[in-house]
Amino acid sequence: MYELRTLGATGIKVSPYCLGAMMFGQWGNEDHDESVRMIHRALEAGINFVDTADVYSQGESEEIVGKALKGRRDAVVLATKVHGQMGEDPNAQGNSRRWIRQEVENSLRRLGTDYIDLYQIHRPDPTTDIEETLSVLTDLVREGKVRAIGSSTFPPEQIVEAQWVAERRGLERFRCEQPPYSIFVRGIEAGVLPTCERYGMGVIAWSPLAGGWLTGRYRQGKEIDMTSGRAKRLPARFDPSLPGNQRKLELVEELVEVAESAGTSLTHLAIAFVIAHPGVTSAIIGPRTMEQLDDLLAGAALELGDDVMDRIDEIVPPGTNLNRSDAGWEPPALADAGHRRRPRSKRAARKA
Repeated sequence: MYELRTLGATGIKVSPYCLGAMMFGQWGNEDHDESVRMIHRALEAGINFVDTADVYSQGESEEIVGKALKGRRDAVVLATKVHGQMGEDPNAQGNSRRWIRQEVENSLRRLGTDYIDLYQIHRPDPTTDIEETLSVLTDLVREGKVRAIGSSTFPPEQIVEAQWVAERRGLERFRCEQPPYSIFVRGIEAGVLPTCERYGMGVIAWSPLAGGWLTGRYRQGKEIDMTSGRAKRLPARFDPSLPGNQRKLELVEELVEVAESAGTSLTHLAIAFVIAHPGVTSAIIGPRTMEQLDDLLAGAALELGDDVMDRIDEIVPPGTNLNRSDAGWEPPALADAGHRRRPRSKRAARKA
């Protein structure tokens, strides 16, 4: 049985491993029965925290989780998310009151429940005022459809803005943040984690294995298949020709040696590193097969010594993201050059 941790200041007790359901359904394991068995296996092992999202396989993941939790719902802390594009309707996405009102009902139906323990905004939405989003989430909490609310992959300045707006307008505030965090993606150590600690927010870390890089799956001398799976969907995070990914290949070899010296596997080392941070409540594990789940569960008791943690800091310095694409969300000010350049005057344009 896991030693439970409190999710921020909510009073909700959760396991340090959170079962992520992204790989249940078309994106990963299409066998619903096996996926249900995996969820049951995780619950029997002491995990009481399950995280999914509407966008995972376009609702299929939520449906699988709903099947698995029949008769077990009240013993599980259930989290899901809203924001991603669902279907072709241009309004079936984002953080607007209109969409959240509609989509929470869809998630409740797919999950087979009348309440969600933690309802998270999956990504920032520059087109929607944060007060609009917090207002509708507050309504959902007061109606009993949602117990607590959170954000995911928000930069620290937007986390702070949301806290201030909630306080000034008397609205529910985000109780946790779900950021990417791993040995290879340590950027949140500089701002996000200290900000969450300051505001008493829980932290649920996604991708503690850096998308598979920290399982030993990708090694020097082995070709990376860019035609399928995550590499096909997210090429910037896996293309070995990119400098950040080249660096990952080099450092995996060093980390394998660190794990072997510590008497453990690279996978177990990577997750133990994440849950060792005092600002992290839980790490999301996202297995696709029962074999992967059993391997992850086998490392749950591992605690890393200071010498191992110091060596990891030497290999990847604190606050460092090896590849900017691994941050999970890029602000428009960086993604669109138009945000960084003044419009040319008409006179200058005519001369050109």
